[in-house]
Amino acid sequence: MVAASYSFYINCGGGKVATKNGKTYNDDTDEGGAAKFYHKENTIWAFSSTGNYLESKNPNYIPPIDESDKLSLNNNNNNDDAELYTNARASPLSLTYYGFCLGNGNYTVDLHFAEIVFTHDQTYKSLGRRIFDIYIQGNLVQKDFNIAEAAGGIGKAVIKSFNASVINGTLEIRLYWAGKGTTAIPQKSIYGPLISAISVYTDHGNGSGISAAAVAGIVVGVVVIIVLMIFAILWRKGCLGKRNSSTQELQGLELQTGMFSVRQIKMATNNFDRVNKIGEGGFGPVYKGKLPNGIIIAVKQLSSKSMQGNREFLNEIGAEEHQIELDWQTRKKICIGIARGLAYLHEESRVKVVHRDIKATNVLLDEDLNSKISDFGLAKLDEEDNTHISTRIAGT
Repeated sequence: MVAASYSFYINCGGGKVATKNGKTYNDDTDEGGAAKFYHKENTIWAFSSTGNYLESKNPNYIPPIDESDKLSLNNNNNNDDAELYTNARASPLSLTYYGFCLGNGNYTVDLHFAEIVFTHDQTYKSLGRRIFDIYIQGNLVQKDFNIAEAAGGIGKAVIKSFNASVINGTLEIRLYWAGKGTTAIPQKSIYGPLISAISVYTDHGNGSGISAAAVAGIVVGVVVIIVLMIFAILWRKGCLGKRNSSTQELQGLELQTGMFSVRQIKMATNNFDRVNKIGEGGFGPVYKGKLPNGIIIAVKQLSSKSMQGNREFLNEIGAEEHQIELDWQTRKKICIGIARGLAYLHEESRVKVVHRDIKATNVLLDEDLNSKISDFGLAKLDEEDNTHISTRIAGT
């Protein structure tokens, strides 16, 4: 029989803290990151963080308190716990803390919050709004939580207490950004959930022991999760499968590209609503979308029947530094080459073809700037009994 634990305390994003009431909060100073799973040695807890901060090259997953908020924090919190709120752990999308090897029974979960990134002054940094949802054991216990609003201001601490039932020795606390609040104020990439500390405790008498088999099962589960997270990170970095070649193609062009989750794209296009459809090309349908910061985007949804891939996509988004200056004589040469190609398709080819999507991005040039017509995704045969003309929206 392995003895079960009935409490644990974490100073999220900060160092080890011993309070006057006898509680010792474990340090939680791992740098974190997207697709990160971390288990601190000799503890019964771990955390995982998912999501990418939009348009941020150096995201901060452990934000420190803003200097202007230190005085407010010390004046509005007890001296023995103010240190818990000088750092916090943040995530752009989802932040989950796990408790392992807990005795079964009823627990009290205290979540400590303080808005330490935004300020309470009259500067631009005071305009941010942080809103997220809180889940305990998979159940939504707090929707649209706003730290500053709940605490009564910036730099003030607030503790939210919840009841939780542990029946299999594990506890899950999840903070999830629901796409609300600000994403670019006062600066980009400081949105998403943020938490200062966690206290989990219960009356020892209310819990029951946990068997060695259950503990072994939990440990095996943790190991499996860690292995899966490692594979996810390796795949993301292009170290597994065919992803490496496509990543190299993007990096080779030095494009200003960013990564978006499927959830963010669905939000931008209202789950690919047909009302937002603006066209259809060789890749598939194209939708109009709007990012949380107001930027209007076009989203290409790759069709399962499409024969196009990375090279065709890169041809459409080629970077400006790889473009060349064309004089009018060269432009004339290119246009005549296109005309010759179309004339061949219409009149000289054994099988007569109508391209139906001639545009600059569908004309390739060789090293001598000779025209090559490409992208026949919308092409049709020119048959006397079958018209190639259609009235539906297609192409760009």
